Amino acid sequence: MVELIHETDDAMAEAELLLERSRAITLHGRDKRGRAVVRIVGKYFPARALGGRAEEALRGYVRRRVLPEVGEREFVVVYVHSLVDRGDNFPGVAAIRAAHEALPSAAKERLRAVYFVHPGLQARLFFATLGRFLFSSGLYEKLRYMSRLEYLWEHVSKGEMQVPECARRHDEELERRPLMDYGIEATDRRCMFDAASMDTSASLHSLRCIS
Repeated sequence: MVELIHETDDAMAEAELLLERSRAITLHGRDKRGRAVVRIVGKYFPARALGGRAEEALRGYVRRRVLPEVGEREFVVVYVHSLVDRGDNFPGVAAIRAAHEALPSAAKERLRAVYFVHPGLQARLFFATLGRFLFSSGLYEKLRYMSRLEYLWEHVSKGEMQVPECARRHDEELERRPLMDYGIEATDRRCMFDAASMDTSASLHSLRCIS
C-alpha cells in the first residue's frame, strides 16, 4: 500500500513538472488595476501527454505552484484559447472546473475576472447554454470574452503580458477574415467543444461544431 502511494505521488509530481515545463500556466505582471495576471495558454497545455491525469494534475499544480506565487494579492486570469485543438491540448471542462474548485474560498474571492481570449463561436455557445450549470455562478459571472487582443489591452497593460505566437497569428487571421468570429467562415481547427471533448455528464448532443 505504501509503495502504491509513493508511485501515485511520483506520477503526480511528474505530471505537475510536465505542466511547469510546458509554460501553459504562468504569472505575467499586473493588469491596469495592479492585480496579478495568471496567463493560461491553451495551446501549450500538454493534454495528450497528461492523459487521464489532467484533472488531478491541474488541481495540484494550481494549489502547490500557482497560488503560492499569487500570494494574498487579488488576481485575474487571462485564458488564451487561440488555435486550441481538443485532441492535443484541451484539458476538458471537468479539469478546468476542478482547477477552480481546488482554490480556497479566499482565493476565489480574490479572483476578479477571467478574460477568455479568442473564444470562437462554439465556445460562446457552449458557455451560454451550459456554463451556468457546469460552473459556479461566482466564476461564470467573472467570465469576459475578448475576441481580439486589442480588447484585452483595455484591461491588461500591453507590456505586462507576453503574447504567445499562436495568439498573434490567430488575431491577424481574424483581422483578415472577420466572419470567422460568427461561424460564417470556417477555420482549419476542429471543434473543441463537442461531446467527446467535454468529459462531463451533461448532454451536448444538441451542440454542433460551427467553426
